[in-house]
Amino acid sequence: MSIKNLLIEMKNMSELMVDLAYSAVLFNSKDAAEEVLTLENRVNAMNYQIKTESLVAARSYEDAEKLTALLEIAEAAESMANAAKDLADLVIKGIKPHPVFKMVMEESDKMIARVNVIEESELSNKTLGELLLVNRTGMRVIAIRRGESWIYGPDKNTMILAKDSILAKGTDEGAELLRKLASAECCLDDIPEELEEEI
Repeated sequence: MSIKNLLIEMKNMSELMVDLAYSAVLFNSKDAAEEVLTLENRVNAMNYQIKTESLVAARSYEDAEKLTALLEIAEAAESMANAAKDLADLVIKGIKPHPVFKMVMEESDKMIARVNVIEESELSNKTLGELLLVNRTGMRVIAIRRGESWIYGPDKNTMILAKDSILAKGTDEGAELLRKLASAECCLDDIPEELEEEI
């Protein structure tokens, strides 16, 4: 993998780790916390690979100077991953979050919500690409719990099934709308046009 692709992967993975770590603490999910630890090992390995590739690529002092900026970006991404791991460690160790944490999360402009999809829901048996949830609700799906396994960083081709538990990030209004969609209290056609326009 090229340094560019490694940096893109590190950026995406560290961002996902932060969301998962907050989710792990908020919902006291050891599964999500353990996935953060797994991802952190992968980020560390990618950072090492970037350093190795940079040493091989540098043929002059000028090359080394240019590559230094990339190495600093990789280090910053690894620092984010390490911070996410520290959050996940709280859940692994069984440390309960202070009530202020939930208050802070609720006051944040972006919140993390967890919803369960029922069989009758319009979300069931459709891909994220078909549903366009980000456009319609303002909520970005960051993970899906399916039985005992997890799907992290789902893309437009990922299908949602009945009994899936969805972790999504967005606004209070979007979270409530997603909850209603998942529980079949409303359908996509019920979403007010003005909400779609705002998003």
